[in-house]
Amino acid sequence: MNPIHINGNDLTLEELREVVYARRPVLLETEARERVERARAVVDDLVANDRLAYAITTGVGMLSDVRISAEQNRELQVNLLRSHAVGVGEPLSEAETRAMILLRANSLAKGFSGVRPEVINTLCEMLNRGVHPVIPSQGSVGASGDLAPLAHLALVLIGEGEAFVSDTTRAPGRHERRGKRLSGAKALAAAQIKPLNLEAKEAISLINGTQAMLAVGTLSLLSAETLADTADVLGAMSLDALKGTDAAFDERLHTARPHPGQIKVAANLRKMLEGSALRESHRECGKVQDAYSLRCIPQVHGAVRDTLAFCRQVFETEMNSAVDNPLVFPQPKQVGAPRTGIIAEAHGDIVSGGNFHGEPVAFALDYLAIVLSALAGISERRIERLVNPALNEGLPPFLAAGAGLNSGFMMPQVTAAALASENKGLAHPASVDSITTSGNKEDYVSMGMGGAIKLKKVIANTRNVLAIEAIAAAQALDFRAPLKTGKRGQQAHAAIRSVSPPVTHDRVLSGDFAKVAELIESGKIAEVLKS
Repeated sequence: MNPIHINGNDLTLEELREVVYARRPVLLETEARERVERARAVVDDLVANDRLAYAITTGVGMLSDVRISAEQNRELQVNLLRSHAVGVGEPLSEAETRAMILLRANSLAKGFSGVRPEVINTLCEMLNRGVHPVIPSQGSVGASGDLAPLAHLALVLIGEGEAFVSDTTRAPGRHERRGKRLSGAKALAAAQIKPLNLEAKEAISLINGTQAMLAVGTLSLLSAETLADTADVLGAMSLDALKGTDAAFDERLHTARPHPGQIKVAANLRKMLEGSALRESHRECGKVQDAYSLRCIPQVHGAVRDTLAFCRQVFETEMNSAVDNPLVFPQPKQVGAPRTGIIAEAHGDIVSGGNFHGEPVAFALDYLAIVLSALAGISERRIERLVNPALNEGLPPFLAAGAGLNSGFMMPQVTAAALASENKGLAHPASVDSITTSGNKEDYVSMGMGGAIKLKKVIANTRNVLAIEAIAAAQALDFRAPLKTGKRGQQAHAAIRSVSPPVTHDRVLSGDFAKVAELIESGKIAEVLKS
């Protein structure tokens, strides 16, 4: 694949997906390198003239009133990384780590961080040569950025910490295949990467930022978008198996309430039901309308889609933002004396602020957890209708062949209910919490990383609920034979049956759920909407 040339301004989620999962190479754009060098000159000028600037010639946090001499600056860089590498818990996955490295490199490439190009180039080389730092997932409050996770990442750049070194020739994929776990020094040596000696400001530029929560969030969003498409397919299959009506998907209804997501879902459902013999078989049945879990799929799934679109906008903005502190602005436009809080140098300004604060991302992460909980919740209600003999329009009780001797899908619905209910607890927003840190200097924090970690579980739970609906809907459609659903529903049914055969008698279904969940994650069910 042709390399992506990062510049801090136009990285997309699709490009991130290619770097993370398909190992597309990454290089620093030439023009971006020039911007980075100009910003670095500002920092060098400040240090040479021993001017006061936060985290360049001072300590950090509450220790920002402690002056650091030029002779101490290299020691400060190492101490900052070591002191901030205090993470605990399960390490981030290879995919999350790759996303995190790319996002950190792209932010630095914007040219406002004051690092040398060598720092960005080394991050790119780590990606290209399969060096993935061991980054514990817990320890960030998401305020001065994801300090602890980013410190564990940055330690490897100087030959400390630990890293997994993976085979860069292996086939790309989403599932964890970690390489050897080595010390940072050995990992760099194995990949023929030279460790860095960090110069003034470079450590704080590496550890200030939202890239840990953003890495988890962007990959979760990509998964969520696939889940939304899959839910439309499965919702249509369940509705058809339950002899539901497509009247509620009339285009006129949805243009009368023109939320983009709602209009999109209604169109998807109409597409899914095109040519359905099942739908035609009961068109004159006299039933006026269906339950909300069927009739209101466009309104519920549509609201989910609109939220995903909002979160995509937030994440892509954040991906292309400068988020460390202070920021360096070469060649300032202002004339005259600098304003308070701005250090004016011969080549530009150095400005302290709070772009590292994770609140915009934290809100989006919580919003994602909430709407995915709704996606799982309405799916579970459709599963209940498929298995409940009082609601399933003449299908066998619990979709069991020989109900009584066989329990069929009685317990899968229970599992779906358990997962949907667990999501309700996980959907409680992390971002409404705060706890004071750093001697009350950092007195309001975002808890974005906590929201990101919770979101991963919500994604997994929702995928499993949809897997259960997929198998139940396929079973229900089998019972409607010889009548068939639409062409696209038949394609989805065939995909499900390729990994999960019909349930002709009670058997252990856990393995089927896992296989169908993997099928969903791969996008195989969602892709029928493209046909």
